[in-house]
Amino acid sequence: MSEAKRNTGKRRQKVARPVQSDSLGRPHVMSEGSQAAFSGSSFVTSFMDEGVVDVGRVADAFRMSKGQLAQTTGLGVASVSKANRRVAPKAQTRVTEMLEIISRVRDWAGGEAPAMAWYRSQPIPALDGRTPEALVKAGRASAVREYLDHFALGGFA
Repeated sequence: MSEAKRNTGKRRQKVARPVQSDSLGRPHVMSEGSQAAFSGSSFVTSFMDEGVVDVGRVADAFRMSKGQLAQTTGLGVASVSKANRRVAPKAQTRVTEMLEIISRVRDWAGGEAPAMAWYRSQPIPALDGRTPEALVKAGRASAVREYLDHFALGGFA
């Protein structure tokens, strides 16, 4: 009997799902399908532990302190330092948005470190000369994603 057939009778273990805000800012738990679409890649999910982004792992990967990560994402230091606030919808959304954007540019930027440098310092003329970091801090990560979609389809920068 195959492994897949043997496991069909077992109960599924409950897994904490990441929380995302809807267009009105109301938090909601994401389904597995929307979680996969939101994550965007295995790069983003590599920082997740039981469906929640591990901000300590993110800070370590980019050689930042938690305070620097908080500043980069526009969060308060307590939002990435205190255990109960690290899993809050706002903290999870901001860090995930940052990771998603870095994931999308890291191949043409030359890796994670150059992608982070681009994210933090490269003004985008089409977005009023603001950096991706500033846009994510302002809650406009969707504008950066749309810009990257346009750019990926051969549009001008």
